Amino acid sequence: MNTESRPALTAGAVTLGNDLTVTRLGFGSMQLTGPGVWGDPSDPDEAVRVLRRAVDLGIDFIDTADSYGPAVAEPLIKKALHPYPEGLVIATKAGLTRPGPDQWLPVGRPGYLRQQAEMSLRHLGLDCIDLFQLHRIDPEVPLEDQIGTLKELQEEGKIRHIGLSEVSVGDVEAASAIVEIVSVQNLFNLADRTAEPLLDYATAHGIAFIPWFPLATGRLAQKGGPLAVLAERHGTAPSRLALAWLLERSPVMLPIPGTSSVAHLEENVSAAGIELSGSEFAALSEAV
Repeated sequence: MNTESRPALTAGAVTLGNDLTVTRLGFGSMQLTGPGVWGDPSDPDEAVRVLRRAVDLGIDFIDTADSYGPAVAEPLIKKALHPYPEGLVIATKAGLTRPGPDQWLPVGRPGYLRQQAEMSLRHLGLDCIDLFQLHRIDPEVPLEDQIGTLKELQEEGKIRHIGLSEVSVGDVEAASAIVEIVSVQNLFNLADRTAEPLLDYATAHGIAFIPWFPLATGRLAQKGGPLAVLAERHGTAPSRLALAWLLERSPVMLPIPGTSSVAHLEENVSAAGIELSGSEFAALSEAV
């Protein structure tokens, strides 16, 4: 394992289901779009460079969604990386529609989810999607219909594993009664831990936990704050320390910090090599 040229590997690994092991530091592609997650990026060439550099650094899990753009991030991933290197896992999502910038509306009708899965296969240039996540549970559609559609797609060989996004423990338990759920993706970071019960549940059941908005630090990074003090001690940025805290928090944690800059990507990945002492981890944990 060459961690010098591929520093992401120092984050360790997590297994989705019982057969899909990935490096425990991924890349989220949402920022490879225009303002409001709408339209093309301002620098499409840099977006391609970011994706290729992520793989060079040892990242083998890329998270995306049909709604990023919409239909912008998935084709960019194909342009940058297809034919895909062996072992690269691309996870996508469906279940949110986009009427405009910064607007997200859940739609979980079976026909729509099936249509979007087929479109993602085409946009990504895949025969099977390794991880397909329900982007949001549509409250207007029975959960069993939404999860049942994903199960059908799985049985047809079009998706390999199924995950959920922005859910509760109860949601995961209800969905798990229909099909195996291998991942959950919720808002979670050092400053916002409202999903902690779900993280504890995922840890206990071996379900990968993918935190979105992982680098938010808020007041903790202000001058004199606990994160700022520790960051200065380590000679690093508060955001990198916040990422190191996430990796330490649970063995099923799979952060996916995203960026549209190669330099920022390299800074994020270097956080995989930061080791927090027990007292440092406790100090940050108790700061909120």
